[in-house]
Amino acid sequence: MWKLPVRIIRANRRPSMVPSESPQRRRDLANDRHFHEYFITHLPSTSLHPDSRTNHGPHHKLPRDKSTPHEPRGSNRLPAAAPPMVGLTREMTVVRIPLKSAKHHFGVSLSRGTRPYNEDAFQAGTIEIPAFAKRRPMSLTRNPGSGQGEVTPAGTSSGDPQVFYFGVFDGHGGSECSGFLREQLHTYVEEGAQLFELESSLKRKGKPERYMGWPSSMGSADERTPQPESEASGKDALDKVETQTTAESKPIKPPTPGTDEQAPTGGAKSQAEPLGGVPSVKQSGSIRKAEELERCLVRDWKELVGGYFRRFKPEYFSMSAGGRGHPTEQDVAKKRNSPNSSIADDATEGIGIETVLTYAFLKADYDFVSAQVGKQDEDPVRADRAINDDDILGQPSRRGKQIGGAKRFKGGSTCSIALISTPTPSPYWHPASPSTLVTAHVGDTRILLCSTATGLAVPLTSNHHPSLPQEATRLRRYAATFVTDSFGEERVSGLANTRAFGDMASKRIGVSAEPEIRRIELSPAEYSFLVLVSDGVSGPLSDQEIVDIVKEAKTPEQAARDVTSVATEISTDADNATTLVVRLGGWERRSEGGLGSMGTKELRDWRKEEANNPRGRM
Repeated sequence: MWKLPVRIIRANRRPSMVPSESPQRRRDLANDRHFHEYFITHLPSTSLHPDSRTNHGPHHKLPRDKSTPHEPRGSNRLPAAAPPMVGLTREMTVVRIPLKSAKHHFGVSLSRGTRPYNEDAFQAGTIEIPAFAKRRPMSLTRNPGSGQGEVTPAGTSSGDPQVFYFGVFDGHGGSECSGFLREQLHTYVEEGAQLFELESSLKRKGKPERYMGWPSSMGSADERTPQPESEASGKDALDKVETQTTAESKPIKPPTPGTDEQAPTGGAKSQAEPLGGVPSVKQSGSIRKAEELERCLVRDWKELVGGYFRRFKPEYFSMSAGGRGHPTEQDVAKKRNSPNSSIADDATEGIGIETVLTYAFLKADYDFVSAQVGKQDEDPVRADRAINDDDILGQPSRRGKQIGGAKRFKGGSTCSIALISTPTPSPYWHPASPSTLVTAHVGDTRILLCSTATGLAVPLTSNHHPSLPQEATRLRRYAATFVTDSFGEERVSGLANTRAFGDMASKRIGVSAEPEIRRIELSPAEYSFLVLVSDGVSGPLSDQEIVDIVKEAKTPEQAARDVTSVATEISTDADNATTLVVRLGGWERRSEGGLGSMGTKELRDWRKEEANNPRGRM
């Protein structure tokens, strides 16, 4: 039985103030909330000790006739043996588990490759936003007494199950932008949820607040009446997954010696089509306020940069702000006043987490770029300047000059984040727990799922390169030329990515931070694990190779190290490589679907042998 590194939080215990800290320092610390790199959970008291069978308290061995019952009132007699201490109950034992140290839940590995500096960054933990998971029907409400003895994550201050946040950031031209996203992007998401007045997707409409599937300590007895159809256990959920080998699943073999056949490699051309998402779950009806926020942000981009942003059309913004549009207040009012409307219908109107993520990405990019405008170049004569610097980016920064270094930073960063929300306190890695996954992606970092049934890699992101038809169509109007470098890759304004944070010199031709967003409903044990990688991994390795390497590892921590190691080993010019592996419900059956890890093993072994034989490449 493996042990979690935990920090116990005792009830009725407040953190002590350091006497040497000034009041101003305490106010600054209170306003600057650090990222939660841990998750809070309830644990049975037996899980906190090496031997659960050990009785806590004094162990007196006295004859039976010498022992007397303890009578605290009305008697001065003391018992012959003090009563054993009663262990903390499930509800009272609250622990903090550092997510980055929980190797059975999460793994990360970074390598600078052959580069002098590592410009990649990552983040993993929990954030304070309302739950966005799809509410479960009443027939699937968890029986309150069925989850005894399991690890149960605690709720947030709003009463929702915790929302988990994973992100990988690939900087270029320096680490200022990727470091800014690592430290600040989650705060933009949290503030955006407050500005758009998002409410929990698990809240009942027209009734007192209560959430489906909470432990017996929540709600009254009549509200916790179990339904006839209860949720299956973790073992039953795993057994229900029927493994299969699809027709297109066949081993990938190395080329035959003596022929001109090329070995399959990673990159945009060899990647599968991303998995399609599901419709958004709406969580706010404040359409008028949302339109004003969106309109102001689009206007700020238009005034700061112009060019492409004069006709900027974000996908999840309202039509009045130039976007594709979301329901108006009149539409929501008509739906609510309709006699045929229901709770489910009402939940489909308004603003969802997708709009908040779009706003957060664009706002973070705006603050970063505008902060660089107010700074001086290292050398105004010899340094590369932005296109029409004084014309396009001439407006001085009104805020955020502390972002980045002292001099103007002209580089940028790509980004992929994954948010996981559950409809019940049962954790997303539990085999019987459903969950909702929302990804927001910019650039060529990559997010993959592994199907438990087939063992195939399921991509959730597209590489935003000029060769992608959608991106080429979007930029043809503003980018004068698309060039091809010596490696055959198309570039626009010298950049390989058509979407990125920063890169202020390329903003006018359309290099924006508008995210590609997907929402995926994860059924119990449907997927084995989640992988987030930078282009230093997805470049030399294909999606299926990455997934097959993870299948061979015992823990997500070992899997992340193995993926990064193979990517840097087989690459002749290894880039910065970062790998994040997140355990999901089907982890225990990750090698059973399809061909297991054998589908690409022969190819991977051949590529390792070629990498270790430099004469073979001559």
